Amino acid sequence: MQRYRQSMYNRSIQRMAVLACGGLLLALAGPASAVTSSGAAATAAGAPAYFHTVPPGTKLPTGGQCAKWVRARPMKENKGVNRTYNRTSGQRVSKTFFSGDKSQANQWIAPRINGNFTGTTAEILRWAACKWGIDQNMVFAQAAVESWWRQTTKGDWESSGCPPGHGPGIDGRSGLCPQSWGILQNRYPYEKSSWPGIDKSTAMNADTAYAIWRACYVGYETWLNTVEHGKTYKAGDAWGCIGRWFAGRWHTQPAEQYVSKVRQYLREKIWKTKNFQQP
Repeated sequence: MQRYRQSMYNRSIQRMAVLACGGLLLALAGPASAVTSSGAAATAAGAPAYFHTVPPGTKLPTGGQCAKWVRARPMKENKGVNRTYNRTSGQRVSKTFFSGDKSQANQWIAPRINGNFTGTTAEILRWAACKWGIDQNMVFAQAAVESWWRQTTKGDWESSGCPPGHGPGIDGRSGLCPQSWGILQNRYPYEKSSWPGIDKSTAMNADTAYAIWRACYVGYETWLNTVEHGKTYKAGDAWGCIGRWFAGRWHTQPAEQYVSKVRQYLREKIWKTKNFQQP
């Protein structure tokens, strides 16, 4: 699944500067030889306090188990604009969703994508982090770079590659349509069977984004070695897969610049700052 974009990140930096001033386990890496781990800092009550990145080959919690854990530790809504989207669940994707990836991506990962969760924005992001085995603060930081946690965000305006019902000019820019949608800026031309969920549902948007991250992280995106790349693609590089989300390439300069911005927001814990709160 190739993906390449530049415009949203650059505009995102400008927008953030303005705002700153004002249960059952399912194996994702294949056979039963995988190690079982929740990747979470468990508490006495049983609901993990924090979700960490878990290595390739690890069994991940089901979406249902993650939902129970997340709801046991409720978090307040800080993005009122998302309320309708947060109350909307998602959908299944096609059996060939991961076009170009190893066949295991469609076998193991695509069937899990469903956006089947509702909650506050922070809870949805934690749920996605739990479900796909990625550090929750990495998710918080990346979503801040992409959209300031706003599911209404639209980006990568082009004259083609428009979703159904959103042809050029429909969304307010003459001759153009947004290709990227929602809290993680999922790009429609590369994720067609996830539409309209990636627009209508915050959970579907995050679920799909981190399913793609996981496919990259476990080593299913070997096509990254057939295009421009700064290093040899291999499994287990969490930050490389963050950069790939933006650049559609492996450790290239645009990918590294994007990772640097996500790391900055991670260090700052930008989602906890006063100007980030828009309840």
